[in-house]
Amino acid sequence: MFIDYFANINTGIKMKITVWLLVCLKVCVSCLNAQSVSSAIKWIRPSKNTDAPVWGIRNGIVVALWPAAIEPKINGTEGGPRGLLRIGYDYMDVDYLVNFIAVEPVVNDDMEFSEISPSVVDDKPGKLFWAADSVSNNRFSANTSPQGIITHPDSLHPDVEQLSFYVFMEKFISGAHPYLKISIRSDNPGEVCLQIFNEMNSTTMQRCALTATMGNYSRLRLLYLKDETIDAGKLYHGYNDIDFIEKDTYSYNRMLRNKNGDYIAVAESNESFLQLADWPQQPNYIKKWGWRYRPFYKLTQYWRKEAADIDSSLTVRVNGRAKYWAGESNNVQDYISIPNGPAFENFELRENYHEGEKFYFGLSTQTVKQLIDSF
Repeated sequence: MFIDYFANINTGIKMKITVWLLVCLKVCVSCLNAQSVSSAIKWIRPSKNTDAPVWGIRNGIVVALWPAAIEPKINGTEGGPRGLLRIGYDYMDVDYLVNFIAVEPVVNDDMEFSEISPSVVDDKPGKLFWAADSVSNNRFSANTSPQGIITHPDSLHPDVEQLSFYVFMEKFISGAHPYLKISIRSDNPGEVCLQIFNEMNSTTMQRCALTATMGNYSRLRLLYLKDETIDAGKLYHGYNDIDFIEKDTYSYNRMLRNKNGDYIAVAESNESFLQLADWPQQPNYIKKWGWRYRPFYKLTQYWRKEAADIDSSLTVRVNGRAKYWAGESNNVQDYISIPNGPAFENFELRENYHEGEKFYFGLSTQTVKQLIDSF
């Protein structure tokens, strides 16, 4: 019937109908393609508000907030201290905790630590963190886990998706009041973008460091710079105390650069996977098996800073430990030595604060050479 009707109308109207049908067909095909691409991207995120606050992407990076554990609970813990971003990695639908990222604002030359600074709610260590889909919805909610917002950030590659959400936190004692925007892109699943902002009531921050705080879990000992590889074993040779050990920072002009000019700092263990997965069979180590490296693969860790977003204050900072952290205990008997010697503990980029600054933290199953070549 439609064909008969179409044959009897004038040519001008025929052309308009034909164009309209072609446009509709193109739209339908685009929708089908978008649905196909979207269904192929397996995001990890809450399906309802009461789900655990865990976000990420399959075969890529995972971010969680207290009290959610990235792995099943270990020794009755809740996945680690409060006041930290839990950073994990998903591989073949199995998630493992790899590191934590702390927020450390500096006001009047004094640094405050998000995992140590007490909460105003219960006076216990660790600022409360919570998430929201937008800045306008930043009121504290202890039991709400937003899904995050999915966008298409690259007009030249509309199949690329980005999952974003905001992390808010209590005001620090110093008056600093930062918050973060967290973003993960489907075309770079091993990397998370951490963008720093400040609330209107925040004291002026000189710096707001985001530091990966648990490098010795992965026994990171090699820091790759443009002109040198820093070896923790040599840098901290002879050190065997229970505290941190600190050396000089490294200027941005010593950092690796990628093809876009971005600045990169890369760290890895100097041990093979079999050495890394090994664990001393002694009672004091078996009691603290939570420090045993559990992923079934070795990961390279890195920080990246976009060339357009740096200033001359940018530095790479690491410190070291010879023994695994044992809370605030001063009893040497509570500590166990890191197998095969001191390793880097904190690993970070530092820069004078400016609102909206971005830092990228990444995990990769590639070797350092493969990763650097891919940059």
